Amino acid sequence: MNGISRFAIAVLACVSLAGTETWAAGDGGQSWEGSLKVLPGVDLRLVLHVQERENGVLTASLDSPDQGAKDLKIDTVIRDKTRLVFELKGLAAKFEGKLNDAGTEAKGTWTQGGNALPLTLKKKDTAIPEPKIVGAEQFWEGKLPIGPGLSYRLVLRVSKTDNGGLVAQLDSPDEGFRGLKVEPITLDAKRLRFELKVSGARYEGTLNASGTEAVGEWAQASAKVPLTFKKTDRPSVVRRPQTPKPPFPYKAEAVVYQNVKGGVTLAGTLTKPQGAGPFPAVILISGSGAQDRDETIFQHKPFFVLADALTRRGLAVLRVDDRGVGGSTGSTAKATSNDFAEDVLAGVAYLKTRPEIAARKIGLIGHSEGGLIAPLVATRSDDVAFIVLMAGTGLPGDEIILMQARLLAQALGAGGDGLDRRMEIQKQLLQIAKTEPDDPTALAKMRETARGRAGANNEQDAKAENRLDARLEGQFKAMRSPWYRHFLAYDPRPALAHVRCPVLALVGEKDLQVPPKENLSAIEKALKESGNTSATVKELPGLNHLFQTCRTGSTAEYAEIEETIAPAALELIGSWVESHAKGR
Repeated sequence: MNGISRFAIAVLACVSLAGTETWAAGDGGQSWEGSLKVLPGVDLRLVLHVQERENGVLTASLDSPDQGAKDLKIDTVIRDKTRLVFELKGLAAKFEGKLNDAGTEAKGTWTQGGNALPLTLKKKDTAIPEPKIVGAEQFWEGKLPIGPGLSYRLVLRVSKTDNGGLVAQLDSPDEGFRGLKVEPITLDAKRLRFELKVSGARYEGTLNASGTEAVGEWAQASAKVPLTFKKTDRPSVVRRPQTPKPPFPYKAEAVVYQNVKGGVTLAGTLTKPQGAGPFPAVILISGSGAQDRDETIFQHKPFFVLADALTRRGLAVLRVDDRGVGGSTGSTAKATSNDFAEDVLAGVAYLKTRPEIAARKIGLIGHSEGGLIAPLVATRSDDVAFIVLMAGTGLPGDEIILMQARLLAQALGAGGDGLDRRMEIQKQLLQIAKTEPDDPTALAKMRETARGRAGANNEQDAKAENRLDARLEGQFKAMRSPWYRHFLAYDPRPALAHVRCPVLALVGEKDLQVPPKENLSAIEKALKESGNTSATVKELPGLNHLFQTCRTGSTAEYAEIEETIAPAALELIGSWVESHAKGR
């Protein structure tokens, strides 16, 4: 619901983790290089560097040149006569390779986030010199459409080299990516063309007469979208004034724990007040899609802002990377809301092992899909003291998706009979996805429904149907995923009817993704009918799905608004949680 597809493939994150381990005596500086095949035709280069200190201990680091990641510190490294092994614990990544007789090649497996990829590293005797940059860097900026009313800013940085060539890097500021290697690149008087091999993407654009604008197309996988780059003196700067900055009046600790039942490792940050405790605690539960521990979106970090505000009030807060993100293993794409509920239960169990946490005062705050998951967890554990639902749903998933689609389309100016027909087709497609067990049959039915007729009458019709089929293929894959099928059929009301702990349910008045009136009334009715007398349900005026103060609620505003969470919402949540946690 608040999850937005990323255009880049982040196999590594740009983080730095210190660590040392003994290397074979007598070795000096070494470099080992290899490529991960992350997708068909998409290779990601990795370079391992090892440097010996005076005391014989060596430090090791890893570069991912295609992603602009340098000096990722290796935690442990082992090399003997038969093997090369190293680990980056912060990325939940590990390489295990078998050395050849000459000790110049290690053939093995790279594992990360539940995925295993073959990787061969070859020892390099000398480093390949990089060309020298000459002259000023050029900046080209554009907005890549990623959905209705949504786009990511892209910044292309182009430099000339002393050998007469060009080198370039691409930044995606809204995703937090910087320095993704672009190769090859062409920029002349007529065209701008480049490839981003790390994500299998390419761009081709035609320059205007003044050479200041390139109008073209971004192609990736089977998708093609229009994209215009404009030359600029400097990239645009986005302000996020609420993002917390040190020094902090509390402690922050990186934590790792296991969901044994789900077979995943979960990594996060635990913030806690100064002192011995025991402190009341809150676990933050993110919305749909692969989210990091801060629930980062368009450089906003809502969970960092929320954790900071609550910890300053005297509560410990645990925020965690989703499966397959950051330091957590597993796969978000293969999991459902039920699986994520088990991850949260593992978090509750972990907090109960901490002596500075008050075991009977652990609550949950869920945003969007997290607001659907929190009641599930509360019905499965008596250890949940209270829950806060931020834009949580009260209606079945298929109803939510249809309401959401209509509201977002209307925000973009759609309406009338055309919109009604689109919604009716969408309803039929959802029904097929939910009820037809056989994939080929389901896809055939979806094609027939979307076309609305037996076949093409001419060449133009055939081309239109081919474009429709390509779009349907992508939509079909999404609709048949375990998460989507579960969400379509899931009705949150039975779980809500079994929640006995205090509940605060909030939805913004201008939320177009979880319509407030319909969902809040369903939540309130389910809680009241179950006899829960400690439930507060509120619609917050002027706020959108991210709880920002907004004009229309359109998703297009998310990146434009500087505010991350409205202060009034932070105060309401903070005071309610504080009173229920400390008064329990």
